[in-house]
Amino acid sequence: MARMIRVLLVDDDALVRAGLSMMLDGAAGITVVAEAADGQEAITATDAHAPDVVLMDLRMPRVDGITATRRLRARTRPPEVIVLTTFDTDENVLHALRAGAAGFLLKDTSPPRIVEAITRVAAGDPILSPRITRRLMERTVAQAGAYERARAALAVLTPREHEVALAIAQGRTNADIATDLAMGVTTVKAHVSSILTKLDLDNRTQIALLAHDAGLT
Repeated sequence: MARMIRVLLVDDDALVRAGLSMMLDGAAGITVVAEAADGQEAITATDAHAPDVVLMDLRMPRVDGITATRRLRARTRPPEVIVLTTFDTDENVLHALRAGAAGFLLKDTSPPRIVEAITRVAAGDPILSPRITRRLMERTVAQAGAYERARAALAVLTPREHEVALAIAQGRTNADIATDLAMGVTTVKAHVSSILTKLDLDNRTQIALLAHDAGLT
């Protein structure tokens, strides 16, 4: 007989947990071993029930889903974590994946899809909803374009101006830059003015953002 996949449900909404529990209890090969109302309870429940997969909400009291995911995944024998949330901002997705989540699904995902995700993740196959996958791909393309544009823009600077731009991106003041690069403050100001003119920018913050897009910080 195939081993049952042990699932822990983590959500601060009792109705959501009840609905998920009813749905999953009717799925072949899956058993819900415990429920938790926040990230701290999720950690305690994991200690008590050793789930294979945790369905994790993001926004919860005390300990949020990202923090709980990070703590669970840092263990010697961690459970797999699938984030199941209504909040699908790029930041939430990236933070969850960086914390170690193996999947990211929205709460409007169909029951068969959730069951499939649990089964696949338990087998070591990460999964994202199609909408999330498409957005991450679009973000990657956009970031790649921003990187190339920023690199091309900074290429018009002299080596010294490039050093000043990098220092600005690192949060250095004019006085700091003058000390670091062995030049006068007046000279630093002249370089900053030249950088703004060459790059058609309005302020130091825009210089810092361009340096960030170019991968210099």
